[in-house]
Amino acid sequence: MEKAYKLEFANEQTGGLFVNCCGCSKTEPLHSFGPALKPHYLIHYVLSGRGKFSVQSQEYRLESGNGFLIEPGELVFYQSDQAEPWTYVWVGFSGSQAGEYVKKMGLSRNHPVFCSNRQEELYTCVRNMMEHNTSGVANDLRRNGELAVFLSLIASELEMKESNDADRANTYVRKAVGFIQSNYCNPIKVTDIADFVCVNRSYLYTLFENSLGMPPQKFLSAYRIARAVELLQTTAIPIESIALSCGYHDALVFTKAFKQEKGMPPSVYRKEFRHGDGRHDKKELAQIEDFIRQTKRK
Repeated sequence: MEKAYKLEFANEQTGGLFVNCCGCSKTEPLHSFGPALKPHYLIHYVLSGRGKFSVQSQEYRLESGNGFLIEPGELVFYQSDQAEPWTYVWVGFSGSQAGEYVKKMGLSRNHPVFCSNRQEELYTCVRNMMEHNTSGVANDLRRNGELAVFLSLIASELEMKESNDADRANTYVRKAVGFIQSNYCNPIKVTDIADFVCVNRSYLYTLFENSLGMPPQKFLSAYRIARAVELLQTTAIPIESIALSCGYHDALVFTKAFKQEKGMPPSVYRKEFRHGDGRHDKKELAQIEDFIRQTKRK
């Protein structure tokens, strides 16, 4: 038996990520579920006590601070300990992006178990979901927002537990390059990139040198200039607008950076390109894109 407080919500929602159900259970000794399956993703997080979880012929012994994932349609069994029965919270969720988020978190039927020290915050998320339990746009948004926070709390610790230093380094570089791709049009600096990745500037420098053979400032500048080259080749918009579009709020600074990289001002480059085929610059842009593909493969 168990003392459970649970809520289930009508499956009328559509979208990327939404709550199907949630709850908190204080179980009796040897209380169990299954073997059975669920129609949606389900994450349990153990607040206290012990128990076991079985999936695909694998058995996991779990305790306070552990959690486990159940994937839709996956036959599972879980049972509380006889001497120290567990208390846990759970959240069931679905949506077009649910599977993608779970995968990015590193959870799957082959790796369904995780650890987290964010016990109070995870419990608070579930409690808030349960408090906003009636239908309506406001409560739907609040529950789904709490779900996003719940998953992010788990993900924030999982992503820092890569198998080795090389994996962590590659993860940092991939995130840094992705940040540059998304924000090169803004006046970002290397410190902004380092802050986003959660490492210090000197360590980020080392990571880029080891992985890409250049410091992050050089990569950022090269990426911006490569995008500026594209705009110079394919549009007739003013140089000042190209500068702004590539993260330079001062056209003179942009012109200086462009000349340093290309050997001529952007206005002269545009004229030269119109009389040539631009193969060298297309090759250069392709090299930068290849750098990015390399980081994604690592």
